[in-house]
Amino acid sequence: MKKKTIVVIGGGTGTYTVLLGLKKYEVDLSVIVSMMDSGGSNRVIRDEFGLLPTSDLRQCMVALSSEKPSEIVRELFTYRYNAGTGITGMTFGNLFMAALTDIYGSQEKAIEKTCEFLDVQGKIIPVTYDNTNLVALYENEKQVLGEHAIDEPPEELAKLKIVHIDVFPKAKANPKAIKEIKEADLIVLGPGDLYTSVLPNLVIDGIVKAIKAAKGKVVFVMNLMTRYGQTNDYTAKDYLEEMENYLGKGNIDFVLINNGKIPQKARQWYKRVKAKPVKDNLSEVTNAKIIRTNFVSNEFYEKPSSDRLARSLVRHDSNKLAKAIISLL
Repeated sequence: MKKKTIVVIGGGTGTYTVLLGLKKYEVDLSVIVSMMDSGGSNRVIRDEFGLLPTSDLRQCMVALSSEKPSEIVRELFTYRYNAGTGITGMTFGNLFMAALTDIYGSQEKAIEKTCEFLDVQGKIIPVTYDNTNLVALYENEKQVLGEHAIDEPPEELAKLKIVHIDVFPKAKANPKAIKEIKEADLIVLGPGDLYTSVLPNLVIDGIVKAIKAAKGKVVFVMNLMTRYGQTNDYTAKDYLEEMENYLGKGNIDFVLINNGKIPQKARQWYKRVKAKPVKDNLSEVTNAKIIRTNFVSNEFYEKPSSDRLARSLVRHDSNKLAKAIISLL
């Protein structure tokens, strides 16, 4: 019997969490990864190596690696240097892929060889191979170029609403991404930063058209927390409406939303960074079927001191999330 196929679309920690749970099931798994990151080690990869960003790809590779590579190898790929001029904040995995690109003369080949090295169980597909950047338009009509600048905007913009995102220059979807989406039994979007991890994939030419033409159902995983500077005070309804602004109304079949409590320790930390739990105000009359359960992980994430970027403290439980997603097949 042919295995069911699941395509996950996104980038960053949210996608990593989804993949970590889904890889335990007997399904054909593919991930389509955002390629617009411009912060941290990706800035060096783009500006100094002249390559497309690799951090989101690396996270997906580690998530989908089998038990065959030793734990040491997986830890090595996530290791972030905390000393050395020009190398502080860089990850070993990103440098590994940069070296392979130089050896093989192709970043596409380097990604393929890294997947072989890590014995990746699934397909990892960049959403585009075009060199492009995110552009955000704010309600005061100011535009900001670059994913990192949108992720951590200056205070005068952080208080404002993002009214639209796009890419500049325009970019075409990777044909492999189009093919996987159209043939998938289930398409999973989120969780992740709305304007810098999830929606960036939908503004690549051809992706939305492929999702609309796909035979499979579309699942949107709602974030646990808002993000100051991106989704200030957003409710679940706001998230869903914004997704539909890009994907089209009625094209999301299921919404997975947390109904568990965020631990007090985490709430206190998030309060300091002006974030709050996403309020569930979705009515049952929405086109999508709403699935509510406790998705909160009991583990707190602590980032290394060499990591300069803002990260989530509390995350979805990968096993609970995967179980809910698999049930939709």
